Amino acid sequence: MKIAISSDHGGNNLRKEIMSLLDEMSISYEDFGPQTDDSVDYPDYARPVAERVAAGEFDRGILICGTGIGISIAANKFKGIRCALVHDVFSAKATRCHNDSNVLAMGERVIGPGLAREIVETWLNTEFEGGRHIRRVEKISEIEG
Repeated sequence: MKIAISSDHGGNNLRKEIMSLLDEMSISYEDFGPQTDDSVDYPDYARPVAERVAAGEFDRGILICGTGIGISIAANKFKGIRCALVHDVFSAKATRCHNDSNVLAMGERVIGPGLAREIVETWLNTEFEGGRHIRRVEKISEIEG
């Protein structure tokens, strides 16, 4: 599995925590920044992750901003992206099982590093159930055009 990861300035600390987790899990990733704590615009950092996951260059993506809201909205503008904003373990599992989410968004100002680690581990280790959920995911793709 190969992961694309990025954040804005509001998610820098949590992004670094998640990259440490990915290292511990021996999961390959590419960091799309930012590399400083200077204020940046979250759409600029959602774009490279969403584009590359949509193109199949990465299996999944992880995005982090202050709340996770803005960066998830930006990511979901890209065809083929199903970005789920998650702040609990149950939702992390459900969005993989039922929605086949391919990008995970979280908010550093909303959850702490311990919970974020649990969410990421659950999200990465949960497979799409398929079955009746395939029809629903296909309908999302139809909406995209």
